[in-house]
Order: sequence, then C-alpha cells, then structure tokens
Amino acid sequence: MDRPLGVQISRMLKERGVDVIFGIPGVHNQELYRGIEEAGITHVLARHEQGAGFMADGYARATGRPGVAYVITGPGLTNILTPLGQAYSDNVPVLAISSCLADVTGRKGQLHQMIDQRAAAATVCDWSEEAREARTAYHLIDRALRDFACGDSRPKHVQVTIPALEGLAPPPGAAQRGRGRLIPNPAEVAYAASLLREAKRPMLILGGGARGIAGAPVTALLEAGGFASFTTYAGRGIVPDDAPLHFGAFLARPESAKVIAEADLVLVIGSELSEVDLWRPRLCHRAEMIRVDRSQDRLTTDVGASVAIRADAGPFVEELLAEMGAAGAEPGWRPAEIAEARARWRAEVDAEYPDVLPVADALRAMLPEDTMIYSDMTQFAYAAKEVWPMARPGHWHHPFGFGTLGYALPAAIGGAVGRPGLPTVAIAGDYGLQYTLPELGAAVELGLPLPILLWDNGKLGAIEASMVAAQIAPNAVIQRNPDFLALARAYGAEAAEPGDFGELADALGAAFQADGPTLIRMTPALAR
Repeated sequence: MDRPLGVQISRMLKERGVDVIFGIPGVHNQELYRGIEEAGITHVLARHEQGAGFMADGYARATGRPGVAYVITGPGLTNILTPLGQAYSDNVPVLAISSCLADVTGRKGQLHQMIDQRAAAATVCDWSEEAREARTAYHLIDRALRDFACGDSRPKHVQVTIPALEGLAPPPGAAQRGRGRLIPNPAEVAYAASLLREAKRPMLILGGGARGIAGAPVTALLEAGGFASFTTYAGRGIVPDDAPLHFGAFLARPESAKVIAEADLVLVIGSELSEVDLWRPRLCHRAEMIRVDRSQDRLTTDVGASVAIRADAGPFVEELLAEMGAAGAEPGWRPAEIAEARARWRAEVDAEYPDVLPVADALRAMLPEDTMIYSDMTQFAYAAKEVWPMARPGHWHHPFGFGTLGYALPAAIGGAVGRPGLPTVAIAGDYGLQYTLPELGAAVELGLPLPILLWDNGKLGAIEASMVAAQIAPNAVIQRNPDFLALARAYGAEAAEPGDFGELADALGAAFQADGPTLIRMTPALAR
C-alpha cells in the first residue's frame, strides 16, 4: 500500500535491522518522524545535531551495527558534519539521512537554504547522494547498508527532497542481503609465510582493523612466528597485555622507532600507520614490511610496505597459520628487553602528564572488566591510552583521527543505548565537556546509569604545554569554568567530587546503580 515516503523509510530501516535512530525533528524532516513509532524504532532526542551524530557513532562502535541519524536541511546537516568527519577518520558506520530543498537554483532565500548541501556532506563522508523520488531513496539506503555489511564502514549521507518525503510512495521491497569476507590470495599468503620462516626478529603491529583475531588466533600467530608486537591505540586488547614479547600501545614513543628498526620483518595488520598512530612521519623500519588490510585505499598509501595483501584479518591469519604449520619459531626477542622498554616508556608518560597515571591506575582497578569507555580529547585520555591495559579489544573509543572535542559524552550515550545493562563510562576534560554538555539532558531522559568522569585541571593543559614547547607564551589557555556539579544537578543528574580513591570507588559504584547519569569531578589533587 502506498504511504508517505517518510513512513516508508522508517519501516524500511526497521525491516533491515535498525532499532534506534538519533536526531532532532524539524519542519523540514518531520515526515521522517511520521513513521518512527509505527515502525517500532526507538528515537533518541539529542540537544544538538552534533550530539546526535556522536551518539550514532558511539552506538555503532558499541554494537557493530550502523548508527543512524535524522537531521534537517541546512543547519541540521552542517551541525552533524563534525561527527561525520570523526566517523570517516575512524571508519565508523554512520548513516545520516537528511531532508533537502528541491530547488536551490531557481529559488533563493528559502528557510535553511545552502548553495550545495550534498557537496558539503561529501567532504566528510564516503559518499553523499540525493534522492528526488522513492525508488532512488530506497536504492541509496540499501546501498549504504550493504556497503556497511560488506566492510566499508565509512559514513554515508542520503538527502531526500522535502516534496518527495511528503509524497506517497510504494513499499521499498525486500532487503538486498550481502556480507563480504575478503579472502587472501593463496600465493600472497605463501609468500608471506616464506618470509616469516626466514625471519629471526619479526615484528607484528596490529591496529583496530585486526580486532577479529583477538584471542586464540593472535596467540597462535605470535607463537608460530616468534613475533614481538605493538598495537596502535585502537588495537589495544588484541594482544594480551601480559604477553612476554608485547611492547604494548607505545608505538608513538620516539624510542619505538629504534626498536622497530631492529626487526628483520614487519607484519602490519589492520592499521593505517597514520600520523595519530605514530606521531612521526614514518614507522622507521628497515626490513621488508607485509601489510594486510581490507581497504584498497589504505593499502595504496605509501607507508613503506613491500608486500600489500587485501584481506580481512581473520581469513589472512587462518591461511597464514595453515601455511606455516604447527612448529613454532624460536623468538629472537628477549622478554627482559621488552619489559625494560615498557617501564621506561611508562615513566616518560608519567613525566609528561603529571598526576594522571595514579588516578588512571586506580580507576582501572575499580571498573568492571567489560566496561566500555568513551574518551574526549583530554590529557587524561592522552596518557591513559598508552598505559591502560585493555582486557579485550574495542572497549575504549576515542576521537583519534579527526580529533574533535565534545565526543565523549554523546558517544557514551549512544554506546549505553546500544549495550543496555552493561557498564559504560565517559571520560572528558573540563573544556571538551562544555562542547556537548547539554546532552546530559538526553542521558537523564533515557535514565542511563552513566558515570561521566570529568578531568578538571581548569585549562587547556595540552595546548599550554605545546605552546611552551614551541617557545610561545601561553595565551588563551585558561578559561572560566562553571560549577559543573551544580550544572549536572540542574539537568537532573547526580554529581560527586571524591576527595580520595576510596570516595572515587564509592562514587563509581553508586553511579553504576543510579537511574540516571552521574558527573564525577576529578582534579589533579586527587592523585596527591
């Protein structure tokens, strides 16, 4: 039966597995809201489209399913561009569906008018397309969902003209199913295995794209190849932190370049080896590098690889282990040298970020093992992501590449919605929290037992340190902060300011049992 297209789109999304939509209704996209309740979809009302986008991102990271957001024409779309840019940088499957004007050439001065809305979104999305009638809208939504299912997890944008949303449309039809699994070329695997058999000091580097090999596969790989290993920040938890030949997530420490130069073969799986992974121009390896990734775009990036294999991490490791056989290699690396390096690098972090590590160590002991953490661009996270061991991968999410402020709170809300009954935590700095602080209202409305750990040092500490290092007199790095505890209570949230680690543990325990969010203010004095 023909129904308004907005109704059909919500029904279509529900039939294709979408249970939650984040967004804000407006006069231009209200037709999308006509069918939400009828379809049985939960809608989470954000306070700002930026918050909606980060919620969709956090939901996607927590569940592995696409995060979907509804936004209006013009400012609604521009407000969500920052979250879409973050999702693009970190390869997170977010689908933004917006309304748009039907004619921006012949008519001027319309409400929410932009010169080229579709093109604006294309700058931060894998693709951005417009639908002027139902068939195209259905095709684009299915294309986005199929891309996500087949492993292309970068965000997509679909805009639908207002007249099309208001018009009657036939049902969308059955879903186009598809799930891709990239199997490596056997000849490439055999060549990689031959190089590994000859290597005496091979190095394994694992990024977020290698999460699928955590557990038995990565243990078998480490033993078969005699590897020492690093993970990127996004890859933490793939290798057990107590593995004797594991250097941890210290890849960005300057001395790691010397260590990697000592390897006689480097195998990189699921990492772009980007600036924010290394904080130097190159990995600094001297030996051959085998690089494995499912993205052709990333494989063609010049990072010094001599062998590039397009495959999913899981199938590649399966085939490599079969090719190498059961006999394990005698490691050329010594556990003692690795333990010494890790101790030195931890001391460097402690010196760079005074007062953070004692608090981070205490927090880690307090949190349940399956806690999912969302952090903001804050000194606390910069230090913790190097030294905080993860029991499992994919449980600490950070705005790595795009590096936006304001990520943690709304992303944690999305993550908590996606994992009901499981512990979720937000970690934010005093400046970054103020970017998206109003999303506290959404967390209160949802009744989420969400601890929000606020690291309040009263300034832009990392920027101040950078200015000093560059011999620039620190300027505009100290701001007047509000009474965060009073603000939290004004929203209906709980608030606490522990004076010692015992009180911090009590505040966390109460926060996980509360019927709403709790803001927990921590200052550097907590470590003293």
